[in-house]
Amino acid sequence: MAIDYISQIEHAPDNVSVLITPSTEVANAVFSLLEKMIVDIPRRKIVTEALDNSSVLVADSMAQAIEFSNEFAPEHLEIVTADPMAMLPRVKHAGSIFLGCYAPVPVGDYASGTNHVLPTGQCARMFSGLSLDDFIKKPTCQYITREGLEYLSEAVITIAEAEGLLNHAQAIRERFEYPRKM
Repeated sequence: MAIDYISQIEHAPDNVSVLITPSTEVANAVFSLLEKMIVDIPRRKIVTEALDNSSVLVADSMAQAIEFSNEFAPEHLEIVTADPMAMLPRVKHAGSIFLGCYAPVPVGDYASGTNHVLPTGQCARMFSGLSLDDFIKKPTCQYITREGLEYLSEAVITIAEAEGLLNHAQAIRERFEYPRKM
């Protein structure tokens, strides 16, 4: 876990890596390894600067760890537990999720086939990684009958007038002021 932690901050000094575990023993072991590894590691200057943005945290439980992760909404999330699939349904916000000890983030970067254009800065709360859907145009359409517009007209006119968009309101009124042959 220590090298995975470091691999996520070697890109740039402003990168962030967070390890959260309910095990104080695991947290201490990873922290100790980080201290030893940092002495002689490639890209040491970048990694040491990025460590200032990073944390090793101890949660009260796995539920609290997942809750933190969902709030943090990481670009990459590794779930390394005895049964990572059991945690997966509880994950709500992550750009790309790596399950188990044989799925480190670099595999997703280079070989597993998932897209590496992922939401950063907690944007995983709102967006997924880039996919084919991002290149498909999906227009919306509305067809409303006269009866449907009559039902909606009061709400539309009220909101339009409240926003000061009087021509919007008039566009609704005029539908009913003149006879239509459609």
